[in-house]
Amino acid sequence: MFKVRLSTKGQYGLRAMFELAVNYGQGPLSLKVVAGRQLISEHYLEQLIATMRKAGLVKSTRGAQGGYTLSRPPAEITVGQVIRVLEGPLAPVECVIDDNEQVCDRSGYCPTRIIWKKMKDSINQVVDSITLKDMVDDFMKMHPDRISIS
Repeated sequence: MFKVRLSTKGQYGLRAMFELAVNYGQGPLSLKVVAGRQLISEHYLEQLIATMRKAGLVKSTRGAQGGYTLSRPPAEITVGQVIRVLEGPLAPVECVIDDNEQVCDRSGYCPTRIIWKKMKDSINQVVDSITLKDMVDDFMKMHPDRISIS
């Protein structure tokens, strides 16, 4: 059975970014706060945040009032950017990652390759069209009485 499934890296990383988006403009959040609100292991979150910091999605502030903030406004960071940083390319099979035909000897005449490419393109179009701001707005519509998941 074919399944398109994100690992916990993508799932938890996106939840952490959501938390930073909800609190954007209110100063840095500690990893302890983010981990607690999103029910993520603080140790695991450290690894995810380090990857996102290296990719330029978040920035850190040292000191007693330190923590992490988004590097850009939530409207400028897409779900696709976050997931790709943590998971890598989003494609159902290797031969359509960056149109890498060399992965398979059959790619030039494979009857299913066009389907995999369409799936990849559709998935990428969806995740690239949703920003962190969209996530926050959608959440607030569903839960107007809550500021973040806790």
